[in-house]
Amino acid sequence: MKKIILSIDGMTCSACSNGLEKYLNKQDGVKEANVNLVLANASIEYDEKKLNISDLEEFVKKAGFKSLGEFKEIKTESKNKIETVKFIIFTILAILLMYISMGHMINLPVIKFLDPHTNSTNYMLTLLVLTIAFLWYGFDILKNGYKNLIHRTPNMDTLVGIGVISSLLYSIYNMYMVFLGNHHEVMNLYFESSAIVIYFIKLGRYIDGISKDKTREAIQKLVKITPNSATIRINGEEKQVTLDEISKGDTVISRPGEKIAVDGEIILGKAHLDESFITGESKPVAKEIGNKVIAGSINYDGYLEYKAERIGKESTISEIVRLVVEASNTKAPIAKIADKVSGIFVPVVIVIAIITFFIYLILGQGMQTAITTFVTVLVVACPCSLGLATPLAIVIAEGLCASNGILVKKSEILENAQKVDTIVFDKTGTLTYGKLKISKIIDYNNTENLLQLVGSVESKSTHPIGKAFTDYLEENKLSTLEVTNFENISGLGIKANVNNDDILLGNSKMLTQYGIENNHLEDEKSLSEAGNSIVYVVKNKEIIALIGINDIVRENAKDVISILNENKIKTIMLTGDNKQTAEKIAKDIGITKVISNVMPTEKANMIKSLKEENKFVMMCGDGINDSPALTVSDIGVSVNSGTDIAIDSSDVILTRNDLTSIINLINISKKTIKNIKQNLFWAFFYNILMIPIAAGVLRPIGIAISPMFASAAMVLSSFTVILNALRLKNSIKK
Repeated sequence: MKKIILSIDGMTCSACSNGLEKYLNKQDGVKEANVNLVLANASIEYDEKKLNISDLEEFVKKAGFKSLGEFKEIKTESKNKIETVKFIIFTILAILLMYISMGHMINLPVIKFLDPHTNSTNYMLTLLVLTIAFLWYGFDILKNGYKNLIHRTPNMDTLVGIGVISSLLYSIYNMYMVFLGNHHEVMNLYFESSAIVIYFIKLGRYIDGISKDKTREAIQKLVKITPNSATIRINGEEKQVTLDEISKGDTVISRPGEKIAVDGEIILGKAHLDESFITGESKPVAKEIGNKVIAGSINYDGYLEYKAERIGKESTISEIVRLVVEASNTKAPIAKIADKVSGIFVPVVIVIAIITFFIYLILGQGMQTAITTFVTVLVVACPCSLGLATPLAIVIAEGLCASNGILVKKSEILENAQKVDTIVFDKTGTLTYGKLKISKIIDYNNTENLLQLVGSVESKSTHPIGKAFTDYLEENKLSTLEVTNFENISGLGIKANVNNDDILLGNSKMLTQYGIENNHLEDEKSLSEAGNSIVYVVKNKEIIALIGINDIVRENAKDVISILNENKIKTIMLTGDNKQTAEKIAKDIGITKVISNVMPTEKANMIKSLKEENKFVMMCGDGINDSPALTVSDIGVSVNSGTDIAIDSSDVILTRNDLTSIINLINISKKTIKNIKQNLFWAFFYNILMIPIAAGVLRPIGIAISPMFASAAMVLSSFTVILNALRLKNSIKK
């Protein structure tokens, strides 16, 4: 199976996106298609043995839309200007049309040559010409309505199209009757109804388009973070190039005040860089040779040369944009329910409109009343607000998460995060910074160059503990010894060969694994009680040293745990570290339950047991050793650096390395679901209230509405949903 995101042109409302999505999902070879109205794209997973991109684009064309190729970036400005000009022109035409058709009814001055009583031919032809102009303006509505009817996926456009054409044909028929001599039929023309219904639909979509543009802001800001050009060094000479011209391995130059062009590694110079857009760290970060740089970072004060490593789609920024777009293209369960309701709703409304039409004829109310009521029911029952209720709120929430350094891979996470009642935290690198330092050394054999030996072996490891030793080597300018036969022993430690000696570094479980007698438990206990992580150093099956490693607890960890406890969310520390160290840190930050000395696979089993107790579990880890636990949890959260964001095992990535983001995620989830429920309520309430009124239930007491009023009410319904969804933008402070 292969996945692609296509940019789609021609989608104007949620009914369009739902219709296209249903059509694509019916095609043989398409496993799953999700259409995103807000970002104007379609995420399609398909069997590449059966289909290719051309086939997919042909499906899009047959559904009544146009594929603009693979989705790359969001472009709206030029299109918006054209739509604005069109809208202004047709607003003027709508006012003119209403004046001509209805001005005489409210005693406004009548244009003599357009007087329906004395110049009926001029009057009728002018209304017809203006209506034809509006039919051109709303041709996309009519075309989409027809296409969806043919594909047996009738939608809002189908309702509007049937109503508009019915009103138009009835008016043309009456116009023909006038030409035959029945001049009283000039008052039974409904050209303005067809035209103004289209105008109000376009008004709603114009407002909707403005709101959707606002929801794209977070992604657009990310896209614009990187500079348009950069300076590279080729054969000793500097050359100004665009980002597309930079290749992996190129030497890129950055001077004070410039932005880093691509992700890479510094090979010359040092400087302070502002990486706040990714990490959330407000202070500039000192960078020197060997350090990584992220595209979009601002160079404050130094000259740098760095080797390009991750360019184009591989860059951190591109990866973030991809994750946000893909998340927006997935559907939360609550959205799927709304889609199913919309799919049933449209055919039911058509049936109601037809039944109403025949009831009025049977009751002898006349063709005029029957047609008017038929059109009114179709127009007022527009499911646009129902279709907008969920996706608009989800996309706004996705953008809100992205701007707060929270990357959510699937939109269903936004629905589920508010269900979390248990959060399990890894210790090292999650509750702590993972910036370990050597605290105390107990050297039993007075080993020469002990730390150089340990640091050399640890330099081959990716575990945070290894960083404490490699930092020591760098600070003391010690070279690494030659290390061979290196092997990582998951959950226990590492082993290698140095100068023909077998070296083991790890915890007490490692000693048991290799049958090494441990006579230093008292020393281990003493170091553990002081809050140290323990590293046994074994040389040729003999314990030669015991090293205590200290970590720094995150400054806001205690506050985050306190807030979670106040919200009755149970917190658990799950760590491979020893019991004493784990319990000391847990006590300091307010966690009451600690599960220590566990292997990575055991962590996953612990998560499973919690889920069997009907707990909804979020696991927060570093995304490497915690992968199994992150995968089996209901929601896996990876607390990681800004450059390491493509972590398959997690559902959520916190790019700012800040535990407060967990609170923000849960709050955004709660407010998003509340917002969606409010939107769905108003959408259903509107239809339950307006359909009976449109059908004439209140006509006996003198209350009835026209197609024009129905279309205005429909716009108001959608506008209410849009405004309510936009309130989410202010729900969380960045």
